[in-house]
This record gives sequence, structure tokens and C-alpha cells, in this order.
Amino acid sequence: MTVPAGLSAFPLTPLRDDALDEGSFIGLVRRLAAHAVDSITVLGSTGSYAYLTAAERSRAAHLAVEAAGEVPVIVGVGALRTSQVLVHIADAEAAGARGVLLAPMTYQPLGDDEILDLFRAAVESSPLPVIVYDNPRTTHVTFTRDLYARIAELPGIASIKIPGVPADPAEAAAHVAAIRSVIPAHVSIGVSGDASGAAGLIAGCDVWYSVIAGTLPRPALEITRAAQQGRDDRASELSARLEPLWQLFAQHGGSLRVVAAIAEQRGLAGPDCLPLPVHGLAAPDRARVAEVVAQLGLDR
Repeated sequence: MTVPAGLSAFPLTPLRDDALDEGSFIGLVRRLAAHAVDSITVLGSTGSYAYLTAAERSRAAHLAVEAAGEVPVIVGVGALRTSQVLVHIADAEAAGARGVLLAPMTYQPLGDDEILDLFRAAVESSPLPVIVYDNPRTTHVTFTRDLYARIAELPGIASIKIPGVPADPAEAAAHVAAIRSVIPAHVSIGVSGDASGAAGLIAGCDVWYSVIAGTLPRPALEITRAAQQGRDDRASELSARLEPLWQLFAQHGGSLRVVAAIAEQRGLAGPDCLPLPVHGLAAPDRARVAEVVAQLGLDR
């Protein structure tokens, strides 16, 4: 079973005229492969999976695997109904994906047994490794350590993608250790929330599931490699340099609109690449994003 480690980059799924912008999407994936990220995760929240049709998601999975070459591709398969999840898993497998990322999406509140049943159905439907996607901000599902433990015991669970870790290093290490203590050794722990990427890796996470890496892989790779080499101070320093970018993420309610603005400004995606009714940033905010990117030297 492939267990994610290192840096997993999450690219946008750009749209043009309310349809998948295949050229831009292929370009983003090829760019990540050229930078030698450890894996590429398409159709995550940054990839707007919840806004796409099953046909669009299947097409994106096939395009990503072809464009990524030897770099493993993980495909997001979350949906409201279990039957829809299983269709997305089958499509990902047919595309040649190396794993799937599953968030328990919901409209009605879900109990732990219902969430466990979803993951059980997923692992029983395919041999693809499954990454547990804990994203309470968008799914409104809160995982407990007990639920992590129950899901991680299922065969086929490869990794757990946790929200950002506490800012205090000791608290972060204790948090990761507490999760590690209740899951099997073969299940990796990955941190999300880019401002917590370095802190999570230093605290013992195996992988950084990174939004910014999907558009600007170089700085994310530098942070990841420093942490992997045990150069914790360097990883923290590199992340701290990006604080103006992390602040923009917080200011705009998350990373999506900021990353879309960066991709559009760099010509990596066309204008208005997000799925309506989601709007991109207003002109003054876009100008501020461009200013921060230039000040940080990320436009090179």
C-alpha cells in the first residue's frame, strides 16, 4: 500500500466558461511533476471537487494521472452519498490514481457510526489506499481521536489528513503523538493548513498536504525538505517568511481565492477560474496579493 509522505501538492481545478479548463489544469499538474513534489492530490477542496460533476471529476482524474508522469496522483472522491463516493473511487482507479482522499461530506449531521460505514464501504470497494480527510471547516464533521482509531483499523486506510496543529511546539508534538498512539504504525499522519505545515512536520507529521504547493511548489518544497532533514529551525524560518501570505489566507476566509489570484496573475489559469457562485478577489485585494508575492520573491 502506498503511504503518502513528504509534500503532497494540491492544485486548483481551473474553469473557463463554466467548464473544465483542461489546458490550464494539465499545465499545473505538469509543473508540479517537474518540481518533483512527492505526490499530487487533485480534486481536494482547492480543486473545487464539490462543485464539479461526476464526468468533470473523472476527466480531471485521467488528465492528472497522464500529466503527472511518475509522480503519484491522489484523487479526491468526497460526495454526499456513499453510492456517489464509490463511483468516484472507481473512476479514480480506472484513471490510474495511486490513492483517494475521502472527506465525509454531509447536509444532515453524521454520527461516528455513519462516518465509519462510509469509510468501510470505500475500502471494501477498491484496493486503492484511502486518505481520511478531516476538514471540519468545510464538511462540518468533527473527528475525535476515537473516530480516527476506529477508521484507521480498517484495511486500506493509508493516512489521516489532520487540520493545523497548535502553534506551541510542545503542544503540537503532544497533539500529533496523541493521534499516533491510537492508530496503526502503517497509517501516516499529514498536516494541512499551510501556516501549520512546517510546525506539523516538525511535530512528527509524515506529510504536508499543501495548498500553496499546488501553485507555488518551490517554497513548500524548501520547507518540507528542511524538516525532513531535521533542520527544524530552517523549516520554521522559511515558513515564518511566508507569514504575509498566511495572513492573506486568514483574511480571505481560506486559501482558495488567494491561490486562484496567484495562478491567474502568473498565467497558470485564465481569469475568473473559480466555479460560480464563488467569486475571485476584488481588484484591490488582487493587487495586494500580487504585492505580497513580489515582496516574498515568489514571482520568480
